[in-house]
Amino acid sequence: MAHILVDTANTFFRARHVIRGDTSEKVGMAIHIMMNSIKKAWQDFGGTHVVFCLEGRSFRKDMYAPYKRNRKEMADAMTEKEKEENEVFWEVYDDFVDFVKTKTNATVLRNGRTEADDLIARWIDKHPDQEHVIISTDKDLNQLITPRVKQYNGVNETTLTHEGWFDAKTGKPVIDKKLKAPKPAPDTEWIVFEKAMRGDPSDNIFSAYPGVRTKGTKNKIGLQEAFADRKEKGYTWNNLMLSKWVDHDGNEHRVMEDYERNRALVDLHAQPEAIVEELDQTIAQAKAENKSVDQVGIRFMRFCGKYDLNRISEQAQLYVEPFNARLVS
Repeated sequence: MAHILVDTANTFFRARHVIRGDTSEKVGMAIHIMMNSIKKAWQDFGGTHVVFCLEGRSFRKDMYAPYKRNRKEMADAMTEKEKEENEVFWEVYDDFVDFVKTKTNATVLRNGRTEADDLIARWIDKHPDQEHVIISTDKDLNQLITPRVKQYNGVNETTLTHEGWFDAKTGKPVIDKKLKAPKPAPDTEWIVFEKAMRGDPSDNIFSAYPGVRTKGTKNKIGLQEAFADRKEKGYTWNNLMLSKWVDHDGNEHRVMEDYERNRALVDLHAQPEAIVEELDQTIAQAKAENKSVDQVGIRFMRFCGKYDLNRISEQAQLYVEPFNARLVS
């Protein structure tokens, strides 16, 4: 029995990039992939309630001005055709969000100062005895994997668990092409540590130590050695963390300071206390609404008809169940 946590914008917009065709075909398939992902997670993992998590303006932009600044640059670089398509996608996305908010019994979470990832992480922390399945293609969420938390990627149809990666169709392990062996389960502590050290170009987070090696040499400590010393914080840890480097503008950086800044940006269990309180309020408010929408099936069919989702309409009963299930406290 599991809560199905949907990284809504990620799932919808990532689907767009694997679909060929005109805008209307892409929109239809993006919704189709979203619906199929929810249905499959619901059936395969014994879903009991669906929670859609939405984006807000991230508090991280106030902590670190460059955070995701590159997204605007990418948007500005779009062609007119791409901008028109993007506008259509946002209109449909907003319509989908309105549908799940007002015409289903699914929980919808949005906080104006946090991202969907924060809401997902906090929901999991607030329900420690519940099983959870995250629907997302976002690797940032890999750090949340535990024996009670899985991540399902509905685009490439793989499931990540604390035991490894699995093909969602066959249940067989995903084979790592480099290792020529089953792809191993994530070390969640390492994920956060490495990302805080390496930074994240996709989010415009700069490295805490540019050029640092994963494995050290005879004369140079690497990330693996420092990570192994993270609890004792002995010579190896301090040797790396107290290192300094100079950027292209001539500014001196201490690795430890940049690492701590980056960890606050990437660790989904390291939000400021005030943000955690806001997340708790958002979750509590959504629960207090105690949604009880009737005739969800009819409303679902109308939504399918609006976007010509004929294949889904033909099996509507299988798709409606997750949208009809109320939250049981």
